[in-house]
Amino acid sequence: MKNLPNLARMLAFASLAALLAGCQTTTPVEETTASIPSDHRLRHPIAVREKAQSLTVFIGDRRGSLTPAQRAEVGALASQWRREASGGIVVEVPLGGSNEHAARSAAREIRAVLAATGVPHNSIEVRPAPTQDPARLGIIRVNYPRMAAETGPCGLWPDDVGVTTSPLHWANKPHWNQGCASQRNLAAQVDNPADLVQPRSEQAALAARRSTVIDKYRKGEATATTYPDSNKGKISDVGQ
Repeated sequence: MKNLPNLARMLAFASLAALLAGCQTTTPVEETTASIPSDHRLRHPIAVREKAQSLTVFIGDRRGSLTPAQRAEVGALASQWRREASGGIVVEVPLGGSNEHAARSAAREIRAVLAATGVPHNSIEVRPAPTQDPARLGIIRVNYPRMAAETGPCGLWPDDVGVTTSPLHWANKPHWNQGCASQRNLAAQVDNPADLVQPRSEQAALAARRSTVIDKYRKGEATATTYPDSNKGKISDVGQ
């Protein structure tokens, strides 16, 4: 009978420990739920980073010149390089195959096309690319770095979007993947990724047009632009 108070005290401690252990299991879930932002721009931010722009030129065996279509592709790549490149152009020439001589001859023509399109000679590097893969023996890759905006990957579902006992469902917050596709499309459509970071500088106003508008305003005339061909698209009223 004397041990009954000690037994009751031990049972009370055991119950309290079980209660505390049960409370401790819910804390990480609540912290994780609270850390998920509701704004899709914070969940799926658009990052501006350097990315390689590549052109693949296939060179057949015993062929040392480019086709007309390939020369046009190389010229288009040079035009893009002048507009968006952040570094020089690297021409990777495969070595170790039966068409190694043809690849070297085609690389010289690629370099000539790039130079003729406006790429400086010191911005072109011809680099050998040893490979043991027979499928890549006739492939020349022309690469240059550029700034690109991207986000994702999309399609991740770390949480159940259905009815669950998770505190995330009780809080009525958007699921993780919501807004990712919109952010990814915006990153792919933007012309200059730097516009997502900072605005462009303002350009000077057209002085000639400004003087014309101000002069008409002083005379009390209409300042709107008159288009002489504005009625060409109207439906004829003949027979009305």
